[in-house]
Amino acid sequence: MTKILVVDDEAPLCMLYAEELTEEGYEVVSTRDCEGLMEMIEQHRPDVIVLDIRMGEWNGLDLLQDIRNAYHDKPVILCTAYSPFKYDLRSVAADYYVVKSADLTDLKTKISMALEGSASVLT
Repeated sequence: MTKILVVDDEAPLCMLYAEELTEEGYEVVSTRDCEGLMEMIEQHRPDVIVLDIRMGEWNGLDLLQDIRNAYHDKPVILCTAYSPFKYDLRSVAADYYVVKSADLTDLKTKISMALEGSASVLT
């Protein structure tokens, strides 16, 4: 089963993502605490990571750099309401980005695209 890791500090969003993505047939693991994120990635080995940018004391773009340094081929989707991130060059390390919304159509599409892209890299 395809596993999605959701990293977001907002509990209601984590629950929404988990509910909707589980209905799509994905296994969903989420965290609101970024302290042990790299260990969590190693332990759960997600196929795709959905990463928020602004998470209290944590900056998702810094976390994205950490993820890329350790897992350069792991698909990462930035999911944020913070639009100025586009001007931060660190954001280009993400595979895709979506604007946060209660309608997860765009996120689901980007997840499918990320999975298709990672499958073609492996073949």
